[in-house]
Amino acid sequence: MVWRDRRGFTGLEAAIVLIAFVVVAAVFSYVMLGASFFTTQKGQQVVATGVEQASSSLTLDGQYIYIEPNQSGSSGVANIIYFYVTQTAGGTPVDLNKTVVVYKDEDDYMQWEFGSTYNGTYIWKYESVLNDGDNLVERLEKFKIILNLSAAKAAGDITSQPDTNEIITIEVKPPVGAPLVIKKQMPPSFQSLSYV
Repeated sequence: MVWRDRRGFTGLEAAIVLIAFVVVAAVFSYVMLGASFFTTQKGQQVVATGVEQASSSLTLDGQYIYIEPNQSGSSGVANIIYFYVTQTAGGTPVDLNKTVVVYKDEDDYMQWEFGSTYNGTYIWKYESVLNDGDNLVERLEKFKIILNLSAAKAAGDITSQPDTNEIITIEVKPPVGAPLVIKKQMPPSFQSLSYV
């Protein structure tokens, strides 16, 4: 009978098994770290997008909206409403050509994309007051938003123009971010140019 000594092989086998465990653990930890880094990055993107969507990039420059009525006095109605907008602190630039304006009052709800016209007259448009020549509302820039309610009524988009003491809401909805909401009550009597 031949006697074989196997003590040396037992240590070698244990070392091989230990190395295999270390390699498998290293690969597993690398995969887990990669997945956690990816998840963290996606989480940061979701938070950044959420903040961008929830915050408005436009603000009313001043506190007033201006009204040009069809006639002065308490029997007039608002023909044109205009106001000034600027970028909020830390906001993203807003493309006015992709912005939607919503008008609401006691009787009507209507929204218009930029470029909406009736017989060649813009229902809403913007004019540059202080900017670098493009259609983006950027830092330190100012635009005048003009809403022609007489053209909107003539187009059949609204049933009536706002009269004295009527509460109206105007929303300026940029392509990204929360809308700028302006809620005002018309004055009890119109002047040639009123503001509220």
